[in-house]
Amino acid sequence: MKVESCLYNMVNFVFSIFPDERWMEIGQETMAWFTHLPINWIGFTYEDGHLSYGNLFLLLFLLLLILPFSFGMILSFLIFVLSIVLAIYKKMNNLSEDILSTSWHKPRHFFARYLTKLGKTIHDHEIIGMEHLPEGPGIIVFYHGTFHIDYFFLLSRLYLQRGKLCILVADKALFYVPGLKPLLQVMGGIPGSKAECVEMLKKGCLLGIAPGGAREAFFSDENYNLLWGKRKGFAQLALEAKVPIIPMFTKNIKEVCRGYGRTRLSRWLYEKTRFISTPMYGYFPVKLCTYLGEPIPYDPNTTAEELAEKTKVAIENLRDQYQKVPGNILRAVSERFGKHNKD
Repeated sequence: MKVESCLYNMVNFVFSIFPDERWMEIGQETMAWFTHLPINWIGFTYEDGHLSYGNLFLLLFLLLLILPFSFGMILSFLIFVLSIVLAIYKKMNNLSEDILSTSWHKPRHFFARYLTKLGKTIHDHEIIGMEHLPEGPGIIVFYHGTFHIDYFFLLSRLYLQRGKLCILVADKALFYVPGLKPLLQVMGGIPGSKAECVEMLKKGCLLGIAPGGAREAFFSDENYNLLWGKRKGFAQLALEAKVPIIPMFTKNIKEVCRGYGRTRLSRWLYEKTRFISTPMYGYFPVKLCTYLGEPIPYDPNTTAEELAEKTKVAIENLRDQYQKVPGNILRAVSERFGKHNKD
């Protein structure tokens, strides 16, 4: 029996046991339990049957302190569950290892639709400059936020609107994390060897590359500094494949999630071992707007160093034009839910 049929029968069985009225009672009892749990645990006192203002502020403070970490744990759990489901789906349907195969269309379309809906619902996500993306091959170079969900929103919108897959050049280590490979494959991820990147470009694909990688994600601060070092591999790739580079920057992407424990010791440890020792917290509903700059065309007279520097300047210009620095979580959330000017 297929997994879908099993799940369907299980859900029907559960609903047959509990009628609609009982589900309402269970929901009310659960909400009441969650409401009274922190109150009873902390030992709040009541005044005339109501919480005192001091205790109320303490409760709100604790919620604000706990919820960001809770969202982070929930997000990690969801990624883990999705990875398992995709691994099972891949095994059952004999999906090809070639991520460009049409066998990936159904799960990829599902993820694209719901990621797009997630971006619009939680972040009111917008993309400015879609017309700058070429119909043929090209390289999108972007600033790497602590949690670069913005790139997946772009990938999803592009796949739904044009049916075009944008390949993500991901860290090789991620493909060795148990269960994570199918999730990377459905989102168009590849380990990022030069030969594989050139092959994808020759097939007419777009590539997404964040030269800053994990270093930029965890050690760039609220001023959105680009930490590329001397990385120029993406520029050499663009010159070899004779394709344009499209700079990309997303407003408030650093405020979605934050890393803490950013010290000299953690930075030294990362540089020596590539081990990330700065935990991530939060998944804040901030306003996100992705800006795609004008393409930097292929120029045979430009060196890789010059092209890399030109790309860096283009992304910094987008940052300086649209991002208020230092970044602020409360301001970014207010931009999401308050009235903001459309660009």
